[in-house]
Amino acid sequence: MAVAELYTQYNRVWIPDPEEVWKSAEIAKDYRIGDKVLQLLLEDGTELDYPIDPGSLPPLRNPDILVGENDLTALSYLHEPAVLHNLRIRFAESKLIYTYSGIILVAMNPYKQLPIYGDAIIHAYSGQNMGDMDPHIFAVAEEAYKQMARNNRNQSIIVSGESGAGKTVSARYAMRYFATVSKSNSNAHVEDKVLASNPITEAVGNAKTTRNDNSSRFGKYTEISFDERNQIIGANMRTYLLEKSRVVFQSENERNYHIFYQLCASAQQSEFKHLKLGSAEEFNYTRMGGSTVIEGVNDRADMVETQKTFKLLFQLDVFKILAAILHLGNVQIAAVGNERSFISEDDSHLKVFCELLGLENNKVAQWLCNRKIVTTSETVVKPMTRPQAINARDALAKKIYAHLFDFIVERINQALQFSGKQHTFIGVLDIYGFETFDVNSFEQFCINYANEKLQQQFNLHVFKLEQEEYMKEDIPWTLIDFYDNQPVIDLIEAKMGILELLDEECLLPHGTDENWLQKLYNNFVNKNSLFEKPRMSSASFIIQHFADKVEYKCEGFLEKNRDTVYDMLVETLRASKFHLCANFFQENPIPSSPFGSMITVKSAKQVIKPNSKHFRTTVGSKFRSSLYLLMETLNATTPHYVRCIKPNDEKLPFEFDSKRIVQQLRACGVLETIRISAQSYPSRWTYIEFYSRYGVLMTPQELAVSDKKQVCKVVLHRLIQDSNQYQFGKTKIFFRAGQVAYLEKLRLDKLRQGCIVIQKHVRGWLQRKKFLRERQAALTIQQYFRGQQTVRKAITALALKEAWAAIIIQKHCRGYLVRNLYQLIRVATITIQAYTRGFLARRRYQKMLEEHKAVILQKYARAWLARRRFQNIRRFVLNIQLTYRVQRLQKKLEDQSKENHGLVEKLTSLAALRAGDLEKIQKLETELERAATHRQNYEEKGKRYKDTVEEKLAKLQKHNSELEIQKDQIQLKLQEKTEELKEKMDNLTKQLFDDVQKEERQRILLEKSFELKTQDYEKQIQSLKEEIKALKDEKTQLHHRLEEERVTSDGLKGEVARLSKQAKTISEFEKEIELLQTQKIDVEKHVQSQKREMREKMSEITKQLLESYDVEDVRSRLSVEDLEHLNEDGELWFAYEGLKKATRVLENHFQSQKDCYEKEIEALNFKVVHLSQEINHLQKLFREENDINESIRHEVARLTSENMMIPDFKQQISELEKQKQDLEIRLNEQTEKMKGKLEELSNQLNRRLEEEGTQIKAAEAQNEIHTKAKEKLMDKIQELQEASEHLKKQCETESEVGSDFRQEASRLSLENRDLEEELDMKDRVIKKLQDQVKTLTKTIEKANDVHLSSGPKEYLGMLEYKREDEAKLIQNLILDLKPRGVVVNMIPGLPAHILFMCVRYADSLNDANMLKSLMNSTINGIKQVVKDHLEDFEMLSFWLSNTCHFLNCLKQYSGEEEFMKHNSPHQNKNCLNNFDLSEYRQILSDVAIRIYHQFIIVMENNIQPIIVPGMLEYESLQGISGLKPTGFRKRSSSIDDTDAYTMTSILQQLSYFYTTMCQNGLDPELVRQAVKQLFFLIGAVTLNSLFLRKDMCSCRKGMQIRCNISYLEEWLKDKNLQNSLAKETLEPLSQAAWLLQVKKTTDSDAKEIYERCTSLSAVQIIKILNSYTPIDDFEKRVTPSFVRKVQALLNSREDSSQLMLDTKYLFQVTFPFTASPHALEMIQIPSSFKLGFLNRL
Repeated sequence: MAVAELYTQYNRVWIPDPEEVWKSAEIAKDYRIGDKVLQLLLEDGTELDYPIDPGSLPPLRNPDILVGENDLTALSYLHEPAVLHNLRIRFAESKLIYTYSGIILVAMNPYKQLPIYGDAIIHAYSGQNMGDMDPHIFAVAEEAYKQMARNNRNQSIIVSGESGAGKTVSARYAMRYFATVSKSNSNAHVEDKVLASNPITEAVGNAKTTRNDNSSRFGKYTEISFDERNQIIGANMRTYLLEKSRVVFQSENERNYHIFYQLCASAQQSEFKHLKLGSAEEFNYTRMGGSTVIEGVNDRADMVETQKTFKLLFQLDVFKILAAILHLGNVQIAAVGNERSFISEDDSHLKVFCELLGLENNKVAQWLCNRKIVTTSETVVKPMTRPQAINARDALAKKIYAHLFDFIVERINQALQFSGKQHTFIGVLDIYGFETFDVNSFEQFCINYANEKLQQQFNLHVFKLEQEEYMKEDIPWTLIDFYDNQPVIDLIEAKMGILELLDEECLLPHGTDENWLQKLYNNFVNKNSLFEKPRMSSASFIIQHFADKVEYKCEGFLEKNRDTVYDMLVETLRASKFHLCANFFQENPIPSSPFGSMITVKSAKQVIKPNSKHFRTTVGSKFRSSLYLLMETLNATTPHYVRCIKPNDEKLPFEFDSKRIVQQLRACGVLETIRISAQSYPSRWTYIEFYSRYGVLMTPQELAVSDKKQVCKVVLHRLIQDSNQYQFGKTKIFFRAGQVAYLEKLRLDKLRQGCIVIQKHVRGWLQRKKFLRERQAALTIQQYFRGQQTVRKAITALALKEAWAAIIIQKHCRGYLVRNLYQLIRVATITIQAYTRGFLARRRYQKMLEEHKAVILQKYARAWLARRRFQNIRRFVLNIQLTYRVQRLQKKLEDQSKENHGLVEKLTSLAALRAGDLEKIQKLETELERAATHRQNYEEKGKRYKDTVEEKLAKLQKHNSELEIQKDQIQLKLQEKTEELKEKMDNLTKQLFDDVQKEERQRILLEKSFELKTQDYEKQIQSLKEEIKALKDEKTQLHHRLEEERVTSDGLKGEVARLSKQAKTISEFEKEIELLQTQKIDVEKHVQSQKREMREKMSEITKQLLESYDVEDVRSRLSVEDLEHLNEDGELWFAYEGLKKATRVLENHFQSQKDCYEKEIEALNFKVVHLSQEINHLQKLFREENDINESIRHEVARLTSENMMIPDFKQQISELEKQKQDLEIRLNEQTEKMKGKLEELSNQLNRRLEEEGTQIKAAEAQNEIHTKAKEKLMDKIQELQEASEHLKKQCETESEVGSDFRQEASRLSLENRDLEEELDMKDRVIKKLQDQVKTLTKTIEKANDVHLSSGPKEYLGMLEYKREDEAKLIQNLILDLKPRGVVVNMIPGLPAHILFMCVRYADSLNDANMLKSLMNSTINGIKQVVKDHLEDFEMLSFWLSNTCHFLNCLKQYSGEEEFMKHNSPHQNKNCLNNFDLSEYRQILSDVAIRIYHQFIIVMENNIQPIIVPGMLEYESLQGISGLKPTGFRKRSSSIDDTDAYTMTSILQQLSYFYTTMCQNGLDPELVRQAVKQLFFLIGAVTLNSLFLRKDMCSCRKGMQIRCNISYLEEWLKDKNLQNSLAKETLEPLSQAAWLLQVKKTTDSDAKEIYERCTSLSAVQIIKILNSYTPIDDFEKRVTPSFVRKVQALLNSREDSSQLMLDTKYLFQVTFPFTASPHALEMIQIPSSFKLGFLNRL
């Protein structure tokens, strides 16, 4: 497809614009090859003939569906205007500051605080793939952390941008993310220390500039170290190129480093007074820029934060050095002539500087104004001019600050050191971006050099990723031409490059900037195309960087590169008494950073190193070495790029300046990335995305093919003829730039044609409908018109008159009749009304009179009560106030006495100090006297020496006169010796005089210091005296107040006495109320006891009827499998139904004969009752038999599983068999007794049968029905009769008793009318007993032995245990118990009931120690089992249930009335008698709360990973896709694709939670609370993810969310949890789904949104509106004006400014009290619990 084909009518293009850089225009006429002009229509409606060249057509604009993409490389047309427009839409309209550009995250500075950096946002991005969420700095940090953890490879995050773009903030947020997601469990708080390093480095390394209020004036690379568990263990920081010149010079409207202003703002605090600082306006180094305050910044508060972080990392007094630098800047240097300068030794700032750093004033003053020049032959002290001295002073200040900065970084690294081994690390590089100013110097040169190296590394990494992607998809890799900046790097760093020439010039003693520049001209002009000489300047040079041409001024390059301080100043500071300052200037200091002198750098070409031993490392060489190390580190890591963009220079929020942004995009490499992407295949779609998006363009034959991949290939070959425009990979289709836009155009044309066809038919149908309606109307009008005409023709005037007369007669007649009837009714009505109204009025009057009297009585009574209550309260309050004030006054007196005592101690200490000072002065005077004596001794020695010399001279003269004959040479030698002696004499005398003068000066200084100290002491004494006076005055005032308070307290005491009298009457009222309440409780108990008695009677009758059926016979003959089949098929219960129907028929037949047999029935009833008691006894025996059978089964199962035949086990089995035989014998004896009794009963019944033949027939019919049922059952169990013979023998007698009793019960039921109601009750009870029958059948299947107790026992509901068995009890019942074996076939909370029965036993013994030990062991055991299974949901659910049951048992049997009212009379007898366990109840309640919270956490951890895929990503409504496939390239190569979760997964997980809670017997109220918490989590996580995913904010996605919410509501209905308030927690999500679906255009829509979205905050509503993304061309975007309308309406709301919902929020849990219905004496312990040492009492 030719490019020219895309330039058709209605398509849009971009044309250059001087203001907006690019502006959009629409093509008004199709372009044809050869046209010189392109006819365009601008957005303002003006037409434009745009001149074009066939080779350079204007760039095409992307379709609106692709605008606002998260990734710039996902755009179809990749060029500068498309990138700029996409950023404008996202930043200015959608308020989104982050955008991807391939592997780069573009971050726009919003100049506004945004709610997108909280912990909730961090947790939302944690664990997510990079392409799944909206672009964010946290997404880049998560990708780095994830790749580090998965690949065990070091990572780097490179943050760059110009000043004010937000680099420091981005790096800080990335580090905060790592500190949050990788928190360790240790107490070292390494994460806090890592984060605390940021405020320190910002304080000492950041400053206000014209572009940024918090500009970093250095680069830093922070390595965050992780261990093998991916937890932070330490960090290390490297710094680059600190801007030292800012210490001594700031431009207009700029500031020095923040730390200086923080220090000045806190100067008056006690810990900083010794620094003798003032305001920032008082110091030269802080007032140069004229701006000492930043708007909205509190320097004093920032100082507090800086101090905290200093204390957290290290404890050192670095503030002394900072204050000394400020004082050094204020040292006054005076000019002495033109060649000298002078500093007064009395300069106050010089004194403070020397005092703080421990230096000598005279030396500092001397060497600030002089310099020492050492040559080979001599050493010369040369004075300096005033400008030179000022430069020396400033150089010293810069040097001190640079050392201090390096020292702070070193100590931070030491504080962040770690002892273990570093497994991996993530580096965060915060470095300056490409810079170009009006005047560019050495700093900008180094910055741009660093950016050249980073850009080279970036280009190589981009190509590496592209190559990996192409190889992964098996697409041929073609080499792409790109800009290589290696020549620029060689120009700077290669042999004889700019840096080497600069270092060479710095070595020369007379080297100048001009000479160096001339060398550059000679070496590079006209020889290197990247180096140019300016036309209008001879003091600068131009370098062509990758981003732009930059002109550098050579002035100051050599001085900044040397960075030297005069040696004598260094020597002076080296002798400092302040050890920190002295260490800065040691000759061989330990390197404070990783970049020491041992670094070797490999440049592009070999560099010749100078051999001079005096060579000093220059700033350029240091920076080159550190940059080499940095690049080596970055190349060894996986880089991630963040490019910070400054949207405007005015710092306006969300203001988009196109010119400035394009300039930065070109400089930071974003457009280069776009250009590289555009040359290959930038758009990449999966086959599924392409198939779903462009299915409209496919033919029916193509859609019929099942292989979707093949269909995509066929469609593309048909639609795009040029096969070079796309490539087919393994999983994706790769498109060249513009092809996706072409496909979108085809799709839009096809949809537009379809819309036109639909519109044609709809409009035709409407017009036809309108025509038919008009035609029918016309016919109707014609019909009526023609009818009217015929009527007029047919009717004459005479007929009309007659008809009119008849109507008038009828009218009068009917009126007369109606009036008569009305008058009659009216009179009757009035009479009735009169009587009724009178009656009602009298009754109303009586009622009003009574009410009026009652109101008067109530008024006086209430007034009296109110007055009395008010007086009581007032007196009580006054009494409290009085006591409180008295206590406060007493405390004040005590404090004042303490302060007075402290002041006296201070005075004594000051007196002692003064005495000490006097002693010091006396010592100094003695020293002065000694000095005077020494002076006299020296003078005497001098005189003696002179005399001796004169004598020697006289001798020599005599000797010379005698030796005049000697040679002239000897005379010359003598003369020389005499001259030397004279010189020695002069030197000695001078030394003596100098020593004396020094001693006099010291004495004067000591006298001055003593005078100053005495003045200070006198001032302190005066202030103390004034404070003592003030304290005395306050003391007298306090005495007065005390007297007043005593008077008021006396009055209050009287009032308290009155109140106490009246309180007695209140207690009487309370007693009366309690009596009424007790009466009410007694009445309720009586009613409940009657209900219980009725229920017990009915249960006994139902038991008799249930047991009348020969269930035991069936059980004895059925095997395990048959019983299971019977229970499944329901045949057993069908037999029960047949029995019930037959008994009802017999009751109806014999109801008339009841009166005749009442006496006989009473006798028989008595016998029946006796028999029922015996049968109950037999049931108890069977229960015990089942327990023994169960224990035998467990033993046998264990033996079979181990496959070992141990003799001990055999003996145990034989013993058990013996017990079984004994039990069989006992059972036979009992059955024989029952048989005898039943025979007597049967004899009586047989007599009755002979008298009543008709009744026998009915009974026979009944027997036939039962025999048929038996035959059916017997046919099924004949095959297994041999296997169950043993059970038949055991239960034979019982079956006979059951059959006889069944016959007797049937006859009794026929004769008793009252049994009809009881049989109706039986229907309800049978359903409840079905579960019990099932359990009984299962236990009978597994039983092998029968155990019968020797006689009936009555249990007390206690379990006897020994003290030494307590540990075994806790171990077996709590620690080793498995929930799955307990919850089946057992009552809920069985372990809790067993524990309480043990508690009752300890209480009955009245043994406090035993009870206390048991309770503590139980609580500790529960804590331990929960601790051991913190992630086991079933275990937590089980023990939460048992803890609540145990707590309820303690309440139920506590003896407190509020809990006893739910008990039966028998349960009330089981209450605790001796101890109050309310304290343990509180402890158990706390334990239950902790278990509940962990229980909720486990559920949340299990369900949280499936919430977003199931609720948000899964499309419940098939055919309505809520996603827009955009060809977005996901970068998370380190994460494997997980199985897709659906809404069904969430419902299944919820059902698992619900069934587990119900099986474990958790209270229904707790279940509802847990479900509510889970639903809140589902809604919060889904909504938070929606806020952070712009691609999910669409109308169709709102429909999908609404559908998923309806599934959750249906689940609540299905589980009967509508009243759990869980549905209300989904209201914010439901409103968000509605907001996505609703229309968003008019004012009424805005008002509706304001009124409906009450559960969403204003921030959340605006976020959804800004993020709304149409997924089709026919949807409309939300306009910014509509968003502003909604925002204006929402301004009146006062809700939270937080965007995210707190997913960690927990609703308050309440544990309801539910009385246990189980009788303690009926509870039995299963043998599986292994609690044989417990005995039931």
